[in-house]
Amino acid sequence: MKTKSLTLSAMLVAIGTLSAHLIYIPVGAAKVFPVQHAINVLSAVLLGPWYAVANAFAISLLRNILGTGSLLAFPGSMLGAFLAGLLFRGTHSNLWAALGEIFGTGILGALAAYPIAKLLLGKDVAAFFYVAPFLMSTVGGSIIGYLVLSLFERNKALKELTKGEV
Repeated sequence: MKTKSLTLSAMLVAIGTLSAHLIYIPVGAAKVFPVQHAINVLSAVLLGPWYAVANAFAISLLRNILGTGSLLAFPGSMLGAFLAGLLFRGTHSNLWAALGEIFGTGILGALAAYPIAKLLLGKDVAAFFYVAPFLMSTVGGSIIGYLVLSLFERNKALKELTKGEV
């Protein structure tokens, strides 16, 4: 299973990194990136919370290296991925994974982005400034991730992909 998990993880990181320059919306110092949130939900359900966090970190790092991301991607994506993975692990519900991504990124990640924006980027913004743009991005992306998982389940692809380990 480890080889399959690493392969799936690498594919999700590649999709997240390569699609970054295609689908994003600039909002202030942040770039909202709905595909990242869909990948967080997929990673949380298919691979678990630790892989989800590692994937979110890898995508954020690669996007920053390639100039298609911002430092604000780190707290948002990683907190959302972790909470999505934890909620899925506890409930085995794709809906709870999506809701975990939304709350983890849209609220917790947005609040965690404030000190990064203030201290590292020199942006003088209010503490709740990033909540609205992060929520816009994560709600759309989480819905996409949830719908993809629903399609997988309807077509029995999710069971085949995970060999019943979900």
